[in-house]
Amino acid sequence: MKKFTEDHEWVSVDGDIATVGITAHAAEQLGDVVFVELPDVGKSFGQKDEMAVVESVKAASDVYAPISGEIVEVNNDIVDEPAKVNDDPDGAAWFVKIKLSDASELDKLMDEAAYKEFVK
Repeated sequence: MKKFTEDHEWVSVDGDIATVGITAHAAEQLGDVVFVELPDVGKSFGQKDEMAVVESVKAASDVYAPISGEIVEVNNDIVDEPAKVNDDPDGAAWFVKIKLSDASELDKLMDEAAYKEFVK
């Protein structure tokens, strides 16, 4: 099950590893993505810390850590081909995988129904 933030990131958890990306809504608002900067593996973030940058033809935007933890994997495919973020933001264009340090933070995030209501 995915959870969502008010900053338009999504989180999908498998065990103690959370996959994080930006929502289709965010990708649509950004327009054509031309650059993605991801953090280094091994770097740790607190919830809501700036963790990545995405730039489009329209704007640059920070991507925030939806949960606290340590980066265990980054998706270099979207660094090499930023347009993938527009093609599949909710799937193959994930940004990072984070080893959770506090799973209870997930309770502060929205479920899909709440997020859909939020972006109306």
